[in-house]
Amino acid sequence: MNKNLWFLTLAQGLYLTNNVTFIAINGLVGFALAPEPWLATLPVMAYVVGSAMATTLVARVQQRLGRKRSFQIALLVALFSSLLCAFATLEKQFWLLNLGTIIAGFYNANAQLYRFAAAELADKTAKEKAISWVLAGGILGAVLGPNMASWTRDWFMQPFAGAYITLAGVAVIAFAVISQIRFPEKRGDPNQEPGRPLSEIMRQPLFIVCTLTAALAYGVMNLLMAATPLAMEACQFSFDKTAWVLEWHVIGMFAPGFFTGALIKRIGVMWVLRMGVVLNIACVMIALSGITFFHFLTALFLLGVGWNFLFTSSTTLALEAYRPSERDKAQGAINFFVFLATALSALSSGVLITTQGWTLLNLGSIVPLTIIGLALIWLGVQRKPVRAQPL
Repeated sequence: MNKNLWFLTLAQGLYLTNNVTFIAINGLVGFALAPEPWLATLPVMAYVVGSAMATTLVARVQQRLGRKRSFQIALLVALFSSLLCAFATLEKQFWLLNLGTIIAGFYNANAQLYRFAAAELADKTAKEKAISWVLAGGILGAVLGPNMASWTRDWFMQPFAGAYITLAGVAVIAFAVISQIRFPEKRGDPNQEPGRPLSEIMRQPLFIVCTLTAALAYGVMNLLMAATPLAMEACQFSFDKTAWVLEWHVIGMFAPGFFTGALIKRIGVMWVLRMGVVLNIACVMIALSGITFFHFLTALFLLGVGWNFLFTSSTTLALEAYRPSERDKAQGAINFFVFLATALSALSSGVLITTQGWTLLNLGSIVPLTIIGLALIWLGVQRKPVRAQPL
C-alpha cells in the first residue's frame, strides 16, 4: 500500500457512503413520493440505469482526459445530483428525484473503476491485494452511510432530505481526496499489441464468465439489499434497526477486502469464486427460514461477504481477459453489464417485495446463483486443457 492507494481507498469509502445512503433511503423516499407503491424502488433503478447509460461516455472521458480528471468531473456531478435530489424530496417531486438519481449514475460509473485503477497503482505482483484493499475502503461507507441517513432523517419536514444535502458535502471531501492521487500516465508502447475489437474480447470464455459473475453477483446483492428496508418496514422494524442491518451488510461486503486478495493468492481465484456462491446460497436459506431481526442481520451479512468473494475474484480474473491497450473499452463493457443487471434487479426488487413478498424474492435469487455456479464449472472445463499442456 503506497500513498496513492491509501487515498484511493479513502475515495472508495466516500463513494460507498454515497452509494449505501442512496440504497438505504431511495426506496423509502420513493415509496413516500411514488404514485404507485410498486414504483417505490424506481429511484434505485434510475441510479443504476444512469450508471449504465454513462459507461460509454465515462470510457471516452477516461481515455481522453485520464483517470484523475474523469474522477474529478464525476464528483462535481455527484455534488449537483445530491442537491437536486434534496430539492426533489423537499418539493415532493417523484420524477425529479428519479432524474437526480439518473444524473448521479455518472459518478457511480466512474467510481466503479476505482478497483481497476487500484491495480494500476500497485506493483505487478500485488494487483489482487491492491484491488482487495481498495474495495475494503467501503467499510467507511458501511458505517457512515446508514448512520448518516439515520442522523439526518428528520432535519427537514420531509424525511431524508437532509441526507441528500449531507452527500453533497461528502462529494466535496472526495474531490479533495482524489486531487491528491497521482495516477500513472498512459504512454504509447511501440511493442504493445494493438487492441482487438470489443466483440472479439467479449467472445472469450474468460471474459464471458468474469462479466457474468460480476453482473449477477451485483444483481443478486442489489435485489435483496434494495428490498430489505421495505421488507423490514413491513415487519414493523424501526429505521434504526434497518440501518443496523444495512451497516453490517456493507461491512460484510468490504471488511473481507483486508484478506480476500491474500486468500486468492493462497487457494486460487476459482476456489474463492465457489466460496462466494456457497455464501450467497446460505444467505437465501437463512432469509427463507424466518423474518426476525437476527434472520435479516445474518442473511444480509453473509450476502455481503459472498458478494465480496465473487466481485473481487471476478475483477482479478478479468485482468487476464484484455490487453493494456484494450483497458477502457473492456472495463466499460464489464461495468455496463454490471449496471444492467443491477438496474433490472432494482426494479424487480420493488415489484416483488410489494406484490409477492420477501419469500418469493429470495427464491427468485436462486436462479442467477445457479447460473453463476454453472458458468464457473464451464470455465473450469475450458481452462483445464491449457493447464495440462507441458511447459
